[in-house]
Amino acid sequence: MAGREDISFGVIGCGLMGREFASAAARYLHLKNPGVRPRIVAVCDTSPEAMDWFVQNIPDIRLVTQDYHELLADPEIQAVYCAVPHNLHEQLYIDIIRSGKHLMGEKPFGIDQRANRAILDVIEQNPDVLVRCSSELPFFPGAYQISEWIRSGAFGQIIEVEAGFWHSSDLDPQKPINWKRRVATNGEYGCMGDLGLHALHIPLRFGWMPRSVRALLKKVVNERPDREGHMVPCETWDNAILACDVQTQTQEFPMVLSMKRIAPGHANTWFIRIMGTEMSAEFSTKNPKQVAYLPYQSGREQAWRILDTPYASAYQTITGSIFEFGFSDGILQMWAAFCDEIANGSKMSQPFYCVTPQETKLSHDLFTAALKSHRTNQTVSLV
Repeated sequence: MAGREDISFGVIGCGLMGREFASAAARYLHLKNPGVRPRIVAVCDTSPEAMDWFVQNIPDIRLVTQDYHELLADPEIQAVYCAVPHNLHEQLYIDIIRSGKHLMGEKPFGIDQRANRAILDVIEQNPDVLVRCSSELPFFPGAYQISEWIRSGAFGQIIEVEAGFWHSSDLDPQKPINWKRRVATNGEYGCMGDLGLHALHIPLRFGWMPRSVRALLKKVVNERPDREGHMVPCETWDNAILACDVQTQTQEFPMVLSMKRIAPGHANTWFIRIMGTEMSAEFSTKNPKQVAYLPYQSGREQAWRILDTPYASAYQTITGSIFEFGFSDGILQMWAAFCDEIANGSKMSQPFYCVTPQETKLSHDLFTAALKSHRTNQTVSLV
C-alpha cells in the first residue's frame, strides 16, 4: 500500500467490541507501513457511561451523541463500525449504507433471513459503499496458513471438513440473563447467529456452501436470573451441531459445523480441520502457536507433523516471528484488511478479505434451514 491516509470512523455501539476496535486503532503503529489507518472521531451509544470510556482514551473524538442520525449526518465521517444487538441490525445498517459511509457490521447481519435480505437489497443499491462483517479469528497465522493451502489446492480431494467455535462462559446457571438469551433481541438462531459466521468464514470463502443440513440444537440452561434475581426463561439455543453435505464443481464431501456457548473447558476456541487425499491439516486457537498437518504421497508413511507457526500475519507487524499471536492481534489484522480494502479495493496487499454481505446471506440460508431441520427432525435441502 503506497502513501499514507486516515479513514475517519464513527462507532455505533460502545460496548466490548467497540472498545476492541478502539484498541486496535490505537495500536496501528504495530503494523509496518499500513498505508491507511482508522481514526475514530465520533461515538454513539444510548449509555453515556459507555461513551465516556472513548472520550477519556481517544483524543481525536469530537462528536459524542446518543442519536446515531447525528453521527451519520457528519460529512467528515467516512466509515462506521456498528456493534449492536441483532434486532437493531436491519434499521441501523440500512441507514448507515444509505448515508454513503462504509460499514463494518457485526454478525449475523440481521436478526433473521428477512432482515438480512433487506440489508442486502440496500447494499445492491449503493455499490460504492464497502460493507463487510466482523470475523477476526481466521486471521490467526495458523488459520491463515490453512487458507493458503486451500487456495493452492494442497489438500487434493477433500475427504471431510470440521469447523467450529466454542466457549463456556454460559456453563454457570447463575450467570444473569442477557440479550443473547432472548429471541426478541438475539433471534431464533441462538448460538448459530452469534457464533456461526466465525465457523463459516473460511468454508464459505472457498465455496463450501452446504447443499443440505441436519441440525441438532440444544438448550442446556433453560432459565437464568434477571437483574432482580427472578428466574426467567432462556429462549435461545445454547449449542448447535450441523451435519452438512457440500458439493462443489469438482468434489463432494461432508462438513460438520459446531457452535457452542456451553463447551466445558473452552474459554474461546475456534478451530478448523480438513482431511484430504494429499494433505490434512488442523488449527485451533486452543494452541495458537501450532498448526498440525499431514502431507501424503502414495505408498509413503502417514505421519502428522506439528509446526510452531511464527508470528507471520497477513499484514506485517513490528513483532518478531518468535513471539505469540493472540486475539487482539487478530482484531488488528481484520481491521487492517477492512481499511486496506476501503483504500485499495480489489488491489489489496494480500488476498484474505473480511466476510462479505453475500457470505452473510449464505449463513442465513443455512441457519434458517437448520431451524427447520430441528423442528422436523429431518435433513433439509438448501438447493
